Amino acid sequence: MKKSIIVAAVISVLAAWAAHAEDAKALYTKQCVKCHGEDGKGDTKMGKKLGAKDYTDPKVQDALKDDAAVKSIKEGLKKDDKTLMKPAEGLTDDQIKGLVAYIRTFKK
Repeated sequence: MKKSIIVAAVISVLAAWAAHAEDAKALYTKQCVKCHGEDGKGDTKMGKKLGAKDYTDPKVQDALKDDAAVKSIKEGLKKDDKTLMKPAEGLTDDQIKGLVAYIRTFKK
């Protein structure tokens, strides 16, 4: 009986995590792909124009801190009064953290 409860709890946690990961991927596809690309390389027309970073590069990943990524997603990015990335509107803190976690999956 005790083992059944533990197994059920583990399955529930894994199912919730998988759903969360799917949500983050869907958000990334909706909000980020135009510039950052499906593969995270930033090798899109818009990504090249705006200087999107290659998230498959371990050096880029290591330099990107989670709090800075969250701030960029929430507030957007500007350089010399030029908007490089608009803020993502209507996202919860958990959704933004999910996007950051999803971006981390691109690291090779």
